[in-house]
Amino acid sequence: MLPKTKKKTGGITPAVIEHVASLARLDLTEDEKKRFLKDLNEILAAFRVLDSVDTKNVEPSFQPLPLADVLREDSAEKCITQERALFNTDHKEKGFFKGPKVV
Repeated sequence: MLPKTKKKTGGITPAVIEHVASLARLDLTEDEKKRFLKDLNEILAAFRVLDSVDTKNVEPSFQPLPLADVLREDSAEKCITQERALFNTDHKEKGFFKGPKVV
């Protein structure tokens, strides 16, 4: 169970840093703990900006741009004959390409 974070700021505490480090089996120095505490709280603060955005009249979406069908219709096209495919090779036998023997 994660240690409680500060209620009024919702920030990450040193206890949370230590708990996550222990779960990840990391031995962090005190300087690393301080740096991670500062960095992670800055990241959370950046995300808190999104909390202030008014989204009452915005419909939920998983795709920001409209999707268009970019696939073409399948259609049969004329292809080359077996004879034409084998025309420029010396490595053929009984109407097929002949490859090296594989054991």
